Amino acid sequence: MLAFTAGRLLTPTDAVEHPLVLVEQGRVLEISGRSSRPVPGGVSTLDFGDRVMAPGYVDLHIHGGAGYDVMDDSAEALPAIEQLLARHGVTSYFPTTVTAPMDATLRALERLADAIEKREHENVDGESRALPLGIHLEGPFISHARRGVHPPENLLAPKLTTFERFWQAARGRIRMMTIAPELEGAPEVIAEAARRGVCVSLGHSDADFAAAERGIAAGARHATHTFNAMRPLDHRSPGILGAVLTDRRLSADIIADGVHLDPAIVKLFANAKGPEQTVLITDSISATGMPDGRYRLGSFEVDVRDGKCMADGKLAGSVLTMDRAVRNLARFAEWDLPQAVAAASQNPARVARIANKGILAAGADADFVVLSPEGEVLRTFVGGVECSR
Repeated sequence: MLAFTAGRLLTPTDAVEHPLVLVEQGRVLEISGRSSRPVPGGVSTLDFGDRVMAPGYVDLHIHGGAGYDVMDDSAEALPAIEQLLARHGVTSYFPTTVTAPMDATLRALERLADAIEKREHENVDGESRALPLGIHLEGPFISHARRGVHPPENLLAPKLTTFERFWQAARGRIRMMTIAPELEGAPEVIAEAARRGVCVSLGHSDADFAAAERGIAAGARHATHTFNAMRPLDHRSPGILGAVLTDRRLSADIIADGVHLDPAIVKLFANAKGPEQTVLITDSISATGMPDGRYRLGSFEVDVRDGKCMADGKLAGSVLTMDRAVRNLARFAEWDLPQAVAAASQNPARVARIANKGILAAGADADFVVLSPEGEVLRTFVGGVECSR
């Protein structure tokens, strides 16, 4: 058993002042106030002083970092990405594919499934780092008109047989899928994916309002990087954004880097979706944590300069880290730290239906971050074990 104390703990929806957190075998055993519960005898205690303990962050949309892409063949790729994620407070994540030739996508899905299963059954060579929980399939079932930088030659029409090929390659590890609901065949694929427990997310879409609502009726329950790669909002023809911003059946995520969205739009979005349905993602690529230069995203190259990732004159992912996204959301939307933390922890975990992640409570996994009062990540723990920085 281990004991942790701090100045404050965020669950994240409630706060515990001067908490005592007992951890055993990677799980939170008990949370109480130090004034009401002494540390059990013989238990090692780690005191974080006046710092803040908060749930570890969950990133549902991340393509890479530290010079590596999640679709890379290299055995060093995921460990390097996971170490970088942990340094910025992410304790769980969904490695995210980008549209590529079918054989490359199938190979990547198989490798990612291998990595997820290995982490489920093995230790991490004595080293703690972010944990992959499932795969996010972004593309190829997306709109040509709103494809962003996804290669047009590799986009595919949504078909149950194609989805089944992806599902089998990933051995059922696809936990999230971005799809354009207006495409022929999309409602059937949405319904089948939802039936299998996939969080179906609307995105890279030129849908009008009616088509978006049909996608939601079929089983979609989330939206991918809202405003980006979507038909623009029009006051007489609200389109997919009208549905995303007003339909309470949908949660939605944003890239709060100040590049993909103006701060005023982040505030508008946060006001529309509210503290429970707002989710932060990074959409980070291999260039994250690296100097400016040219990097890979899936099968193509991206130029990175001054915080912008560009390919063919279009934004191509980001170099955002989740800790910065939390601080940006708090500043842009004028939210307090617990609300911003929830958008990176409890909310994404709930959206993806991940049990025991994104919260600090008895029975939850002991994945947590130690923050400064301003939200800077100072230390990260996965299963009660500290990650190297």
